[in-house]
Amino acid sequence: MEHERVTLDPGKRGGKPCIRGLRITVYDMLSQLAAGVSQAEILEDFPELDEQDILACLAFAADREHRVSGIRAV
Repeated sequence: MEHERVTLDPGKRGGKPCIRGLRITVYDMLSQLAAGVSQAEILEDFPELDEQDILACLAFAADREHRVSGIRAV
């Protein structure tokens, strides 16, 4: 499952959601994507990541948005 790639560790990055226990946050990935950085460029800059990590960040953000807005995905 995608969300298994997103981890929360109080001792890392202030407890923010990170990718697979690395110090790369979901916010970092979303910010780069929002700025127009391509997935290929992100993977080049962060060789420890793979495409599934990026997709997990997007799925995590989408799920969080649904929970905040009170709408659950089907």
